[in-house]
Amino acid sequence: MMNTPHSIGPGDRSKPFSPGATTAARLAVVAAAVFQVATPILPSLGIGRQVGQQSSSVQALITPAGWTFSIWLLLYAGSLAYAVYQALPAQRGSHALSKVRWASAGAFIGNGLWALYTQLADLTFVSILIIAGSLTCLLYIYGHLAAERVLTRGERYVAALPLSALAAWLTAATIVNVAATLNYYGVDPSTDKATISGAIVLIGGVIAAAAIWRGKGNPWFALVFLWALLGIYGRNGHIPAIAATCAVSAFVVVAVTVFALRREGARRLWLGDTASHAVSVGRAG
Repeated sequence: MMNTPHSIGPGDRSKPFSPGATTAARLAVVAAAVFQVATPILPSLGIGRQVGQQSSSVQALITPAGWTFSIWLLLYAGSLAYAVYQALPAQRGSHALSKVRWASAGAFIGNGLWALYTQLADLTFVSILIIAGSLTCLLYIYGHLAAERVLTRGERYVAALPLSALAAWLTAATIVNVAATLNYYGVDPSTDKATISGAIVLIGGVIAAAAIWRGKGNPWFALVFLWALLGIYGRNGHIPAIAATCAVSAFVVVAVTVFALRREGARRLWLGDTASHAVSVGRAG
């Protein structure tokens, strides 16, 4: 049967008339990605203080080591690559991308606003609200991408990978932000801070593991969250409670990822046909 502009042929997952495929949506993602990258540059122009400087005065025991934040170079690059990719005419009808464009624009804007606010103000309660809004957008995207039966190579590595990585980092960053904000307001619990911090790390690991299971073993989410745990260990691994909970959380994340990737269609979704073919060949042998 010949496809018409109003029909979808076999194997064609495009929905050209989806609101997420409009020119406005595609341009909004590009503009938001640029805004996200541009706002952290403002302190170098004499506007506000760098986020690192603001954070250093209220850092908690679970604040990752400074070198951990170099991941933002990759997150920014990935966000820009995704923004350009989804704006290409060839991706206008992508079913997977049409469902996440507006949410990704919201996440990028939220990240930019968080940096802007933190540089001009500090890690106050408002910063928690902003970063929570960004994380909500990213988890919405994460769920939709995990619900896809198959992704093209471009959708997998230029869209799902950077957006999943950003979701993982903001999952960890939100928890750290809450702890830093409590320090900002001078909240000083009577219980040992190391014990509380260790408990927070453990809770974060459980949250990440649940997200990974829901995401069919999303390896990009797992790797970035493990990087965050490594950063926390790198700064305060000499504290037994921090070291132990980082190790337990890492083990849980790895174990859940491995088991989740054994579910039907999981490897094909995140690792492509090559991985699925290798598995089928191994079973046949």
